[in-house]
Amino acid sequence: MAGPDLAADGYTIATTVVAPDLAERLAAVFAATVQDRPGVRTGLEHPAVRDLATSPAVRALVEPVLGRAAFAHRATLFDKTPAVNWLVGWHQDLVVPVAARTEAQGFGPWSQKDDGWHVQPPVAVLEELLAVRVDLDGSGPANGGLRVLPGSHRLGVLPPARVADLTRAGSEVLAAVPPRGALLMRPLLLHASSRAVAAAHRRVVHLEFAPGPLPGGVGFRACVR
Repeated sequence: MAGPDLAADGYTIATTVVAPDLAERLAAVFAATVQDRPGVRTGLEHPAVRDLATSPAVRALVEPVLGRAAFAHRATLFDKTPAVNWLVGWHQDLVVPVAARTEAQGFGPWSQKDDGWHVQPPVAVLEELLAVRVDLDGSGPANGGLRVLPGSHRLGVLPPARVADLTRAGSEVLAAVPPRGALLMRPLLLHASSRAVAAAHRRVVHLEFAPGPLPGGVGFRACVR
C-alpha cells in the first residue's frame, strides 16, 4: 500500500495487482464487451474477471479489511477513450445488485435496471463494503482519473445539498493509480471523474466486495469467492 490510509481517508492505493498474462485476458474482455460504451455492469460473467476477483493479489488486499469470508458481489468494467469520453459528477456509491426485490427494514429505494434489481441498503451495510478498482492502464489527470474527497466516507449518506457544500469547501485529491495497480475505496467516499484530455484508454475493473450476506433476507445477485 502507498499514501492515504483507508480508515482515515476512505481510500488507499496498491501497486502491481495484476499479472501481465491476466492483464492481457482482461484487455480482451474489454475489447469484446465494452467497445463504444462507457462501461458494463456484468463483469462477473467473464472468467478473467472472476479470476481477478479471486486472485491472491486481490484477496491479499480485501481480507485484511473485510475478513476471509469476504466475496465479490459485482464487477463493473469502465473504459474512457477519446471516442467515449465521459465524466461523472460528485457522488457516493449507494446501491447494490440483488437477486430479487425482498422488502426488509432499512432497504430502499429500489430500482430495476437492465441487469436486474438494485437497492440502497442501510448505512451500516454500506459502511462495511469495499471497492477495489483495478486499473489496467493507470489513471491520472490526462485520462480522467478518479478525484476523491478524503474522509467524506465517515459522514454517512449525504443529501445533494451537503455534497455540493462539501465539494465546494473541501480539498479534492486526484487518486492517481499506476498501470496494473488498484485503488481501494469505501463506497461512501465522495468521488468524481473528469473527461480525459489525452488519447488513451482508461480501463478499470471496479470490483465490489462484502464481508458477508445482507441482513433481512435480502440476497446479493452474485457471490464470487
